[in-house]
Amino acid sequence: MGPVRGGLTALLAVSPASAMASVCAELHADWDGAPVSSLSEATSLFASPLSLILLAATIAAVWARSQWGALAVCVLWSAHVSLIAFFDTTGGVRQQAIAEGCVGSPTVFIAAVAALCVAMILRTAPRARAD
Repeated sequence: MGPVRGGLTALLAVSPASAMASVCAELHADWDGAPVSSLSEATSLFASPLSLILLAATIAAVWARSQWGALAVCVLWSAHVSLIAFFDTTGGVRQQAIAEGCVGSPTVFIAAVAALCVAMILRTAPRARAD
C-alpha cells in the first residue's frame, strides 16, 4: 500500500460519513437501512411515554369538558413539540440522523398535535345559549 492510498484510507476513516453511519447505529441498532418516513416517525413520537401521558390528559380534558384543562394540555403539547422541533438535546445527533435517514421528519407529528389541540379547544368551548 503506497503513501497515497494509505492517506486516502485515513481520510475516509475520519470523514463525516463514517461518523453519520455510527449515529444511526447508536440511535437505532435495528435500523434496516431504508429511509424512515414522516408517518413512521410520527407513530414512534406518539408512542413515547410523554406523548402517551399527554394523550391520556387530552382524553380526560375532553371527557370532563374542562376549558382550563384543555388549555393546560395544549400548553403541555406545545412544550413537547417545541422540545422536538427547536431544541436538539442530543448535540446535533438528531440532525445527522435525519440526514442519514434513520430518523424521519417530525412534520406529521407536529401537524397532528396542532389538529388535536384545535379540536380539543373547539370541543371544550362554551356552548352558545339559545334565548
